[in-house]
Amino acid sequence: MTPADRRFDLETPFPAGLHRAGAVLVACVAMVTSAFHAAASSLPRLKVSDNRRFLVTTDGRPFFWLGDTAWELFHRLNREEAELYLKTRAAQGFTVIQAVALAELDGLNTPNPYGHRPLVEHDPTRPEVRDGPDNDYWDHVDWIVQRANALGLYVGFLPTWGDKWNKKWGVGPEIFTPQNAEVYGEWLGRRYKDAGLIWILGGDRPVENDTHREIIRAMARGLRRGDGGAHLITFHPMGGQGSAQYFHDEEWLDFNMRQNGHGTEFTGRYDQTRKDYDRTPAKPVLDGEPIYEDHPVSFDPAKLGHSIAADVRRPLYWDLFTGAFGHTYGHHSVWQMWAPGRDPVNHPLMPWSQAIHQPGAAQMQHAKRLLLSRPFLTRIPDDSMIVSDRVPTSVPGAGRYRFVATRDTDGTYAMVYAPVGRSFKVRMDVIRGAKVRAWWFNPRDGTARPAGTFSSTGQREFIPPDPGETLDWVLVLDDAVGNYPPPGKRP
Repeated sequence: MTPADRRFDLETPFPAGLHRAGAVLVACVAMVTSAFHAAASSLPRLKVSDNRRFLVTTDGRPFFWLGDTAWELFHRLNREEAELYLKTRAAQGFTVIQAVALAELDGLNTPNPYGHRPLVEHDPTRPEVRDGPDNDYWDHVDWIVQRANALGLYVGFLPTWGDKWNKKWGVGPEIFTPQNAEVYGEWLGRRYKDAGLIWILGGDRPVENDTHREIIRAMARGLRRGDGGAHLITFHPMGGQGSAQYFHDEEWLDFNMRQNGHGTEFTGRYDQTRKDYDRTPAKPVLDGEPIYEDHPVSFDPAKLGHSIAADVRRPLYWDLFTGAFGHTYGHHSVWQMWAPGRDPVNHPLMPWSQAIHQPGAAQMQHAKRLLLSRPFLTRIPDDSMIVSDRVPTSVPGAGRYRFVATRDTDGTYAMVYAPVGRSFKVRMDVIRGAKVRAWWFNPRDGTARPAGTFSSTGQREFIPPDPGETLDWVLVLDDAVGNYPPPGKRP
């Protein structure tokens, strides 16, 4: 333990309401707590862009959040399994792994693969730590965070799942108060201040009263005090909601996170991303939990079956083209790290070690490469470039078949996502140059093919290369003088 850690434990004022006896106990426990003992992460720090719409590195480079929900990663996987998972996701182009410290599936009582639990007697002010580098629950969390960072992956770190402060459902028990949440947050902030991560508060539970709000605020204060403001903070809400409805105006909330949830329809679900994008003051917005691959659609497999790769591709482009700065993918077996011998949650179809290779996961990186192949920080949503059909439910469409569009503010490029192989028209004057070079980008394999050069006047009809109704495409329009590379290729 470093001298700085001892100063924190013995000299930092504790929140009102925490008795001195408790403070001394926390200090004594912390004295045997190992700090985050690897070298500081080589990943650059992240911040909000100057226009308040994106995340960038401290030197101003765009950061594309491509996340995966691995909620039970710290709790259920041993090191060999975690290594397999992290290496696979890194190879698939992911940039953020979302995982929970005090996990949902009986994370307080059921030990990790090495027999360790996170807390002493369910007390957030008493993390269960022991001397040595490999002797407790938090040493294992350290190891996973370090390996993720070494592979170029940030950790979207949830200090707790929501049933620990609001037992709406789940196994609980409720253990947090505003006082101990601040202490726990500060301890975590100190321990991981040098790691490559983003703090994600909440965890799929409603904020129903002032006590719930103050627990979240207190944990945010603790994290800020502990890490000195080194990491961004957001909030993961319950399904169909967003952080903005609870905390949009609060200083600690750096960007908004939505959980648009596990349905497949655009209207009433994924269109909510645009509503948060349009809030003032402007903050970046992200869908941190859309429908998972191989998930029971709307939790009703008997009626609607399980989702497929096409069902997770559509929200990827719907969210990105309506204002999101990145996107989170998920797989129903992977979030719970299900394997034979474990109780399944809501009908997983295959073990997690097989599920990490499902096609939707590999297809997520194509959207990242597409958007990074054009100016990223000037991109805005703009469905007005799509010409409505005589029957608007055909184009721009509705349900699973909604078309959406994005462009940059300088008029050098525009993109339209066509979820089906239906012909559609666009306004060509969104491109400022006289000539427009068109491309078709394939979201399934990341390839692009030329589609012709046209005048930037009037309206033009485009027909996707394959009119199959289950095949999606992205139309890319470039100012011909911009000499952009083929979509998906970095300049």
